[in-house]
Amino acid sequence: MHIGPYQLKNNLILAPMAGISDRPFRELCTQFGAGLAVSEMVASNPALRQHKRTLLKANHDGETGIRSVQILGTDPQLMADAARLNAQRGAQIIDINMGCPAKKVCSVAAGSALMRDEALVKRILDAVVNAVDIPVTLKIRTGWDLHSRNAAKIAQIAENSGIAALTIHGRTRACKFNGQAEHDTVKQVKQAISIPVIANGDIDTPEQAQFVLQATGADAIMIGRAAQGNPWLFSQISHFINHGKHLEKPTVTDIYSILMSHLDKLYSFYGNASGVKIARKHIAWYFKHLESVAPDTKININQAQCPSEQIALIHSAFNLLTTDSAA
Repeated sequence: MHIGPYQLKNNLILAPMAGISDRPFRELCTQFGAGLAVSEMVASNPALRQHKRTLLKANHDGETGIRSVQILGTDPQLMADAARLNAQRGAQIIDINMGCPAKKVCSVAAGSALMRDEALVKRILDAVVNAVDIPVTLKIRTGWDLHSRNAAKIAQIAENSGIAALTIHGRTRACKFNGQAEHDTVKQVKQAISIPVIANGDIDTPEQAQFVLQATGADAIMIGRAAQGNPWLFSQISHFINHGKHLEKPTVTDIYSILMSHLDKLYSFYGNASGVKIARKHIAWYFKHLESVAPDTKININQAQCPSEQIALIHSAFNLLTTDSAA
């Protein structure tokens, strides 16, 4: 799998997810075998460029692997400026967001709302591709709604504009994350263009990953929500595709070790106060892969105000789990 001059170590990609695909999570997923980990979206609005949160999103210090940054916006010139700025900050690939279904994004005609204006799509793609000398990729949905699927048309515009690879989430914007992904639409797009196509949507098991690759003919797959609290999914998928066998599921002790490593990265990256708050959602996702954890324990962890308190409560919860499993 190549994107421009870059060869990925495999065809498994971590999706850009707002508030989730930060540097600590990207590093963890890369450690578990993701061939590429795309950053959470960075707004092209000039007023936000020096904002602390924006700078953290664009932080790649010490990051291994290929650095891909997703940008969001509706103005071709501002998008071109954002692409140049992120390239200067170390991005090796620029990804354009035309797939986000969030109301606050679509209400300003950004994200997947852009698919309703094919002429504007072309102007944005041309502006960004011409602004930088690094590969530019695009992420879309199958269309705005079930009555206006135009992914194949957008894909052809993308290829003609010099887009290096195209990711398709197999749902319309109207579908959000409901229903089943349209793998047939992804297959049609793959057959219509010659640039690499990355399939996204409903890939949450090794078997499903293999099925989607075979059903769509896609060059790669992108995994989003299924990786939350489950970064080892990449190694499980890779092992299954390459060897036809399942890796053993991580033990409670394994999960504890992975979670502790993740928390350490979060505290270091965001600072103690913010790190504790941001960690809460990740802890909840990890707990979904464990036997029942007492509701009171979860509440106490969410109320912790400092790393030592949060870690102590998690340690106690895991001690109970390992004791129960040994009984």
